Amino acid sequence: MRLFPRLLAAVLALTAPVLTGQTTSHTLQIAPAKSITLTLPATLDVHIAARGFHRPRFFAQAPDGRIFVTTMYNLADNTRGAIYILDGYDAATHTFTRVTPYLTGLRNPNNLAFYTDPATKQSWVYIPLTDKLVRYRYKAGDNRPTTAPEVLARYPDYGLNYKYGGWHLTRTVDVATLHGKTRVYVAVGSSCNYCRENEAARAAITSMNPDGSDQRIVAHGMRNAVDLRFVPELDGGALVATNMGDDHLGKQEPDDPFFELDSNQHPGPIVQQPAPHYGWPTCYFAQGKPVHDDTPLPAMANDGDARVAEHPVAKDSVYGKQGANIHAAGTNLAAQQHAAVGQDLGPAPEPLHSCEHVPAAYAWFAPHAAPLGLAYFGDASQTLHDSFLVALHGSGDVTIGAGYSVVSFTPKDRKPHDFITGFLTRPTKANPHFHVNGRPCGLLRLGPDTFLLTDDWNGLVYIVEPKQ
Repeated sequence: MRLFPRLLAAVLALTAPVLTGQTTSHTLQIAPAKSITLTLPATLDVHIAARGFHRPRFFAQAPDGRIFVTTMYNLADNTRGAIYILDGYDAATHTFTRVTPYLTGLRNPNNLAFYTDPATKQSWVYIPLTDKLVRYRYKAGDNRPTTAPEVLARYPDYGLNYKYGGWHLTRTVDVATLHGKTRVYVAVGSSCNYCRENEAARAAITSMNPDGSDQRIVAHGMRNAVDLRFVPELDGGALVATNMGDDHLGKQEPDDPFFELDSNQHPGPIVQQPAPHYGWPTCYFAQGKPVHDDTPLPAMANDGDARVAEHPVAKDSVYGKQGANIHAAGTNLAAQQHAAVGQDLGPAPEPLHSCEHVPAAYAWFAPHAAPLGLAYFGDASQTLHDSFLVALHGSGDVTIGAGYSVVSFTPKDRKPHDFITGFLTRPTKANPHFHVNGRPCGLLRLGPDTFLLTDDWNGLVYIVEPKQ
């Protein structure tokens, strides 16, 4: 019975209005026979700014002001990912008039980040791929790299695809200046849904100097921090991250947490040595508080297989048909033998036996909502005054119905409320099935109330801007 109050609270949080004002629905034509209807605050408009991408993910704005977007092609582990430049925005048509490929043939590029060295004035673009972090020299107006890439770090790159509940193809990079030092931060997800890792780099955040030197783990136990973002306007400059809980505890647990890892105003636990542990796999979050998971960790057998209990199988998944051993497959990976990668980062930590010292979540989302991209809007915003936006990609098991929206919350209340809806049609008496209309992914703030949003289900880039 303890689950029902939490479930009710999650539902109310997802359905509560973000503003006291009205909302407006906008029907956007995706294709001749396909449209999507999105509902958002009446003060804002939404348009399709670019289309035709294969699984667009995250954005970054270059030092010359141009906008870059990553694409991952599909859900498989492939080398068909690409990065595009969006340029020539036409305010009359609300579209980018030029889409230029910057790099192609990439292994799952989730995001990218730019950094300009203040001493040399040299700009760099950092691109995290499944197996490595690379950087290229960048100069204003570049339509393609003009120098060879520098490989700064290598990461474990084996596993099964997303539908097996575990291994994460994406790595996420950002550059942050904290406590007087500028460092590059990279998040690497776990190899499994629920297991003991072999490599310290898994389920962790790594920090390094901009040239790749002095690499160290600064956070353990982050199952999959898909967006990692430095927010200059928050607490004197803060590093924040979205994170995903695991999938073996049913439909009502655990929360998907949001963390403020560190800030210049209030140093967080990320500055500790040794690195703080955020719980995974043996601590999960319920109402923002860490709770110990008494599920036995898979035992590692001599033949390299993990022995796991069967768990409920998703009846309807956005990742395709689910086999009978789908959850078991997502726990096998850490038991397999692979070449060690990143062992100079030290040994993988032991699973926690107590959650007493796990940092609390800054905010949290409904179980399995799958928070991805985030953006922060400061005091200059009229509609989004001092608020975070977070894109909830949506539960892999569609019947859970969590996520599939963009939500907002303020640092003061930290309670997510719907901001953009319409990405999921819920069951009715006339139609008893869920229907996925889109999946929000990456966010980029362009102005006080203007931002871009990717939809990796439909291959679209939306622009949201004040209504004229």
